[in-house]
Amino acid sequence: QVQLAESGGGLVQPGGSLRLSCAASGSILSIGTMGWYRQAPGKQRELVAGNTSGGSTVYADSVKGRFTISRDNAKNTVYLQMNSLKPEDTAVYYCNAEVVPIYGVRRPYWGQGTQVTVSS
Repeated sequence: QVQLAESGGGLVQPGGSLRLSCAASGSILSIGTMGWYRQAPGKQRELVAGNTSGGSTVYADSVKGRFTISRDNAKNTVYLQMNSLKPEDTAVYYCNAEVVPIYGVRRPYWGQGTQVTVSS
């Protein structure tokens, strides 16, 4: 069994910062790409940032220069540092990881989501 546990969401004023964390736990053999997605009300889920096991990163154009993704492979944890937050960043943020479990095949796993609200 593999689980992703997110934390760090909340309410912040425009221009503020938040840091999201996502820890993978369970019977894990290895983890490939880890990333963050978000879904705002009435919109499709979109990729925010991704980080491969080799350290390459990708960002949505809307967050480049403001958000930074990083990971600690020893802790099976991925982070999303969000600075200069805007109201349009308001969404539920989901962690995603490509996991090879000890017993099973490689597949994507999702966290339960954490709400980020940017409002004055």
